[in-house]
Amino acid sequence: MSVHKVWKLIPPSTLASQLAHEAGLTPLQAQLLLNRGISDPLQAESFLCPRLASIADPMLLKDMDDALSVILKAIDNKEKITIYGDYDADGLTATALLINFFSSLGIPVSYYVPNRLEEGYSLNNEAIKKISKNGTRLIITVDCGISNEKEIVFARSLGINVVVTDHHQIPEGFQANCPVINPHQPDCRFPFKHLAGVGMAFFLAVAIRAALRERSWFGTRSIPDLKEYLDLVALGTVADRVPLLGQNRILVNSGVETISVSRWPGINAMKESACVASSKITTEDLAFRLAPRLNAPGRLGDPGIGIQILTIKDPVLAKDLALRLNEANSQRQSVERNILGQIEDIIRAENGIGDRRVLIFGAEGWHKGVLGIVASRLVDLYHRPSLVFGIQDDLAVGSGRSIDGFNLYLALTQLGHLFEKFGGHAHAAGFTLKAANLDILRSELELIARETLDDEDLLPVIDVDAEISFKDITPEMVGQVKALSPFGEGNPEPLFLARSLEVLGSWIVGENHLKLRLRQGGVTHEAIGFGLADRHPLDGSIVNVVFIPEINQWQGYERVQLRVVDIQA
Repeated sequence: MSVHKVWKLIPPSTLASQLAHEAGLTPLQAQLLLNRGISDPLQAESFLCPRLASIADPMLLKDMDDALSVILKAIDNKEKITIYGDYDADGLTATALLINFFSSLGIPVSYYVPNRLEEGYSLNNEAIKKISKNGTRLIITVDCGISNEKEIVFARSLGINVVVTDHHQIPEGFQANCPVINPHQPDCRFPFKHLAGVGMAFFLAVAIRAALRERSWFGTRSIPDLKEYLDLVALGTVADRVPLLGQNRILVNSGVETISVSRWPGINAMKESACVASSKITTEDLAFRLAPRLNAPGRLGDPGIGIQILTIKDPVLAKDLALRLNEANSQRQSVERNILGQIEDIIRAENGIGDRRVLIFGAEGWHKGVLGIVASRLVDLYHRPSLVFGIQDDLAVGSGRSIDGFNLYLALTQLGHLFEKFGGHAHAAGFTLKAANLDILRSELELIARETLDDEDLLPVIDVDAEISFKDITPEMVGQVKALSPFGEGNPEPLFLARSLEVLGSWIVGENHLKLRLRQGGVTHEAIGFGLADRHPLDGSIVNVVFIPEINQWQGYERVQLRVVDIQA
């Protein structure tokens, strides 16, 4: 059972009317922008009208000149190029983007994506040996490589040049032994630091195309239209949960439009198999329908299907691959449910979580590929830092997820002596330790959490953008809100509060969803709360509701519907 949530209504700003007047906005839009830290009319315009013409110059990325020199030399000498990617959706889309790009230039290219379960993340020497044997003389990494100083040295000892493109934080003491394209580098003049791996790959492609054009390389060859690659960029960027602000907002906004008419057979097959309507694609579709399918094979150990579907040219084969992605996703969901069910059985047997600040669960045989998802689900349910691990050969290998106020990576660093290895950031981490150290980890991490988290930190907060009356919820109002899309990390969908609503009807739909008819004054709206079936029945109750207004289409008709986030009596 989920924990009680605290609603925090953002107070109306006295600057809303001024911003509305200066920027030509409605008062509601002005308030929503102010809630997101945007108070300048020019900022408001660029936020509401993200244009591709405003993307940054890729040459501002440190080492881009050196990277182009190495890549162009490989092209001139017809050297074999291998794209080395990561197994998640960001890494897969980044890998596919460069494969498709080089293929469109007529340049032979291969790829390598490590097996999550057998090889782990990023470059490894055994993979480099395999790549060397196939004749590769240039490795371009995407979404990885920034932590592989030793592996880069090894590759170069085999006569392989390396260009790193990555967006992760740079480890302390990292010495670049090759061109490194990463906006987090010191002295990097690129104006935006939060691109996903696929965003880095896109800017590399932009720079390569420009360099080839400057050399008159294309001649009679067709010049690739990189706008057609923005659907890959949008999918990977949304999946990686980087902030949809600045350059990301521009790329994703255009990418969502591009994916509606994608040139890639695999993207179209994925949309069809996931029942995503081309005309109304949203970032929510990317995050919750397409990305999980693309991630699923890699979680289970075979990321190759993800690359194949993003690079395939045959629509018939693409449909077959899309069905295989669906099957892998169903298998992933089944494995995840099984582990979560075992954890819930343990919690019930222990009469709940008690006053624990940290949740740590594990067992032999738990599948490594889904442990991070299970940990995230525990955080959603109990709002506690959560670690989940599987045990094999006396080693516990797992993933952790955290909440605001508890830096998981910092906490694990304090207990670094317990681990064989660990890594991550404030909200997520991976780790390996001897099973014999698990009891110490539980007790020591609990002590750190008790020193760090107070009772208020353990209550999830819902930030509400504005209170609104039912009479003001119209299709026009929904359109005003939608103008702030694309929504995602850094720009969440606006939430609204309506009070003293009479529940005219309450019933369960699907497996776990709550359908409502709500009335305030003389105005009635339909509402749906996904995953809120445990609140039923509510007939005749008076409730307050936090919700997202949207347009529901059914049998050719459009009407306002409220997507309920939380309900309080």
